[in-house]
Amino acid sequence: MSWSKYGEFLAFAVVLVLIPGADFAVVTKNTLVGGHRRGRWTALGVSSSNLVQGTAAAFGLSALIVKVQPLFEAIKWAGVAYLAYLGVQAIRSARRGEYAPLDGDGHDPARTAQNVAGWRQGFLSNITNPKVLVFYLAVLPQFLTPGAGLGWLLVLAWSHAVLSLAYLLVLVTGLHGARRLLMRRKVRRALDTTTGVVLLGFGARLATEHV
Repeated sequence: MSWSKYGEFLAFAVVLVLIPGADFAVVTKNTLVGGHRRGRWTALGVSSSNLVQGTAAAFGLSALIVKVQPLFEAIKWAGVAYLAYLGVQAIRSARRGEYAPLDGDGHDPARTAQNVAGWRQGFLSNITNPKVLVFYLAVLPQFLTPGAGLGWLLVLAWSHAVLSLAYLLVLVTGLHGARRLLMRRKVRRALDTTTGVVLLGFGARLATEHV
């Protein structure tokens, strides 16, 4: 494995990370709802899933999951259901239009529970997306040179996870800076509606795609 190949992979991974997807929508929603702490925990949840799936791919587990069609389909439909659930929740929030005032990012138990919930949502939205498994299984090996060992496959997978985390943290910072404007009731209702529709759209696309 050469460093030039690794550079090519990083360039490819950066482009891939910048394409908005379900993870982007979930992190955006949680940052607007709970502030930068919840947004960061959600980003960590996404990256934790990337690490799990990348490591599984390196050790061949994802290949087994893809080959066992019932298991693969179960993961796919779990992802569809979860995205639909998040989308419906966002739309219901927009319909109610009741939002708590900004209260910072304290350390009370309720806030801690919300942060953990953010991590869980980020992790589940990513781990139930079979396209992530396929990416690690089918795309990463294309950047390996003949004779490259398991270590390099892990380096590629973990590099992608780190890039994803860095991008999502930048996103969280930007959203939090504009949060006071974005949390105005009319703006927030529009954002919730848009986020809900986008999440439902991602779920529908996942349901109809042959991954």
